[in-house]
Amino acid sequence: MSSQNLFLQGIYAFEGAGLDSPATIHEDLAHDVPDGVVNQPLYFRGGNTSSELVTVVLLRDGRPVRWFPMSAKGSVNVPLRVVEDVDGGSRIELGLFAPVGVRGSVVVDLGMVEH
Repeated sequence: MSSQNLFLQGIYAFEGAGLDSPATIHEDLAHDVPDGVVNQPLYFRGGNTSSELVTVVLLRDGRPVRWFPMSAKGSVNVPLRVVEDVDGGSRIELGLFAPVGVRGSVVVDLGMVEH
């Protein structure tokens, strides 16, 4: 069985839309898991240039499954010790919670493997 490494990564500017529901960071930060394949998110690295706490959230089919809070002008490196299978046909994406009007950029790097 062969496996493929996948990454959702980049640096993206944002303006906070509130803490009630996650805002889309960028359309490039989404992945549709092909049918017949299993995806496993393995780690998340992120950075926040704003002067407020923000939270990047890993969504599976629109529902939050992992939260990655980043302090003001801070960063995180989270190896996911509990790895869950994401079945084919699912959509994985990264969203952002930030206070209304807060501006900055986030650096995101979500590493996954599919087999």
